[in-house]
Amino acid sequence: MKNIGLVGVGLMGHGIAKNIANKGWKLNYLRHPGNRPTADLDELGAVGWDTAAEMAGVCDAILICVTGTPQVEDVLVGSGQVLDALRNGTIVIDCSTAVPTSTRVLAEQVAAKGCHFIDAPMTRTPKEAEEGRLNLLVGGDADIIGRVRPLLEAFSENIFVAGNIGCGHQLKLVHNMISLGSVALIAEVAAGALAAGIDKVAMIDCLSKGGAGGIALDRVALYVLEGSCEKLQFTIENACKDFGYYSEMAGHAGAVKTIAEAAHKMLTGLVESGEGKAYLPEVSSLLQAK
Repeated sequence: MKNIGLVGVGLMGHGIAKNIANKGWKLNYLRHPGNRPTADLDELGAVGWDTAAEMAGVCDAILICVTGTPQVEDVLVGSGQVLDALRNGTIVIDCSTAVPTSTRVLAEQVAAKGCHFIDAPMTRTPKEAEEGRLNLLVGGDADIIGRVRPLLEAFSENIFVAGNIGCGHQLKLVHNMISLGSVALIAEVAAGALAAGIDKVAMIDCLSKGGAGGIALDRVALYVLEGSCEKLQFTIENACKDFGYYSEMAGHAGAVKTIAEAAHKMLTGLVESGEGKAYLPEVSSLLQAK
């Protein structure tokens, strides 16, 4: 496996691309207006392509790093036409956050072409992507995962094999519902506390020294105290998408989703009011303005 293709050189994809190119693989990427600047990738020998299908025709593995299920489907079986262009034996690696039922359907279509599919969504932030220290949550055939593990290790610190195809995306939704859901809860409660007149410094100090302390609080606290979202540059609309995906997954499993649906409803309201591009910690001020 030598030639690697990447669709999605955005906030997370750029770091993935840089580490792949730096660690011995021949990188190909799709030129797209949503990409981060790619001059540094070109200097590393990467090749940009105007269409995903043309790129797929020369690659041994294709990584997809886009927003969600509609975009993944468009790349593979929609306007991107990657499925039709795959060479026999190509491995498709979906690093996006997607609906597991769609993942399994796409995997079947890829297999029918004589190719392979694994889902490998990621956690952590663009900082860790640039450092090659992402967490990958992987689902798929053990032999195929073993074949691509050296590639995955080029841009990850931890690899968690969750099970068969679709299980990586399921684990990602569980992770995001808990991690982002905690941020949403803290931001909502912070809005209420500040509206009630509680001193913000005292509030953060109290929470950090009790049972509410942790990464989620740190991400909200930096915004409440300093107006900075540096620790979590994750938009409300993306969190809303993920909460919706989780609720759909829980519904298929017959699981209780009362709290998840409440969080999804709150974020949906902010998206519908035009605040979807704001970062999740900003919920603490957006709700005060209501």
